[in-house]
Amino acid sequence: MSENHLLSPNSAPHSDVEEIKKRSNYLRGSLAETLEDRITGSIPEDDNRLMKFHGSYMQDDRDLRNERNKQKLEPAYQFMVRVRAAGGIVTPEQWLTIDRIAQQLANGTIRLTTRQSFQLHGVIKWNMKSVIQEVNEALLSTLAACGDVNRNVMCNPNPYQSEVHEEVYEWAKKVSNHLDPRTRAYHEIWLDEEKVVDSRDGIEEEPIYGPVYLPRKFKIGIAVPPANEVDVFSQDLGFIAIHEGGRLLGFNVAVGGGMGMSHGDPKTYPQVGRVIGFITPEQIVDVAEKTVTIQRDYGDRAVRKHARFKYTIDDRGIEWFIDELEQRLGWKLQETRPYHFDHNGDRYGWVKGSNDQWHYTVFIQNGRVKDEDNYPLMTGLREIAKVHTGDFRLTPNQNLIIGNVTSEKKQEIEQLIQAYGLNDGTAYSALRRNSMACVALPTCGLAMAESERYLPTLLDKIELILDEAGLREEEIVIRMTGCPNGCARPALAEIAFIGKAVGKYNMYLGGGFAGNRLNKLYRENIGEAEILEELRPILNRYAKERQEGEHFGDFVIRAGYVKEVRSGLDFHE
Repeated sequence: MSENHLLSPNSAPHSDVEEIKKRSNYLRGSLAETLEDRITGSIPEDDNRLMKFHGSYMQDDRDLRNERNKQKLEPAYQFMVRVRAAGGIVTPEQWLTIDRIAQQLANGTIRLTTRQSFQLHGVIKWNMKSVIQEVNEALLSTLAACGDVNRNVMCNPNPYQSEVHEEVYEWAKKVSNHLDPRTRAYHEIWLDEEKVVDSRDGIEEEPIYGPVYLPRKFKIGIAVPPANEVDVFSQDLGFIAIHEGGRLLGFNVAVGGGMGMSHGDPKTYPQVGRVIGFITPEQIVDVAEKTVTIQRDYGDRAVRKHARFKYTIDDRGIEWFIDELEQRLGWKLQETRPYHFDHNGDRYGWVKGSNDQWHYTVFIQNGRVKDEDNYPLMTGLREIAKVHTGDFRLTPNQNLIIGNVTSEKKQEIEQLIQAYGLNDGTAYSALRRNSMACVALPTCGLAMAESERYLPTLLDKIELILDEAGLREEEIVIRMTGCPNGCARPALAEIAFIGKAVGKYNMYLGGGFAGNRLNKLYRENIGEAEILEELRPILNRYAKERQEGEHFGDFVIRAGYVKEVRSGLDFHE
């Protein structure tokens, strides 16, 4: 990349997406007219790009694609709608709304995402407006759940674990609200509000994003040590809460993380955020805004694969970013404060919080909430929501916390948990409890291989190896994605599989148990038989040769299976 391009990021020709945003009139495009057309389930490409900003992706059922093509029918178009809530906290009433929408207007299931959001799949075009209106009436939103803006702000899922957690959650909401897009397009198109401003009169503006928003999506997460459930180093911008004696002192700031890459393109890679300094709690919104504006001004708008914040920092250097940030802030960051992470998983079952309320974490495999034979999970959660007086908390690991249960209500909730057989994960291996998968086939258009539908089956077979080795209760982080975009944060897992083709995966080993180190490619383009053949001797050796307290990811590096990777710049070496 030339020095001129680094200094003048907007001098290169912009990508087609940038032009779509530029002529969209603050995300309006022709969406209002397109939604009136009931003849087809698809929408024009320009509007399809803009739909993401409003919280939806157009998809089709890929299980049906070939058969429909043979019959000369258009693909089975449908939409995924993503509903966001900062920190993943919703009321029982809001849960019931999402449940009702899923049953009546989507495919009958709810997907809990790795960013503490809801996804509804199988929404038909002419139901889109009803879905978004019902979401809005429940005081939730789909705005900015997708698109080139700041996404859902993640936060430790149990604010009442301590008063510090509660305070951190409040800051997460403030950051989220501050970075919301200001365009009225969403309200005009989906909520039938009158058009208040015509951009031609020069009044409407986006004070943070500008008329073309960000070059790519932007992700923020806040962690409260020693727990790193949000995978803070995977975020474009991460905040690590520093607390002492039950008091929040402030946050260490980590910048430039990101999971996505492209197969066969060494210029793309996952990256871990770097800690650059400490700020007081009152400075967090200012730091978030100024960081976003730096990416707005310097991010690559010519090549979308190179448009994430991690590349902006890696191209120019971390010192450049710190200088630019401090210039925009008008003050300097303080020295980084000490902290320690020891895990990034969830605590299952009942836990009593600092406010004398109870919290029950349900294990939800890959985040899919649905009723199955002998396991009426969706019905059980619906019945709990009808009587629950606390809240529900979506965890970054795709599980669900029934939160703030009073001592008086605990017995009633426990009876419902037992009646519907809700699972706290104890029946499964520790490996499965520490597993995650993205949606992949049949709905994700980017998926190259199965993920959500296949990982449970693969885990059944890996668990047999664990049983042989005496490792069933050994905590190991395992993740799978159907493509290299990294939605389940696979690059941080101790064992990871990234899809390359149907039934074929790249296998990675050596991520940090606490989410603080990238893994490394171990085997390329292998199927199930080879996966099990490769894992069996490694797991058996780990069982016999591990040192006291040594995690699997550390062992495979010490044993020489893979090299340690501390930076994405070394990921492909």
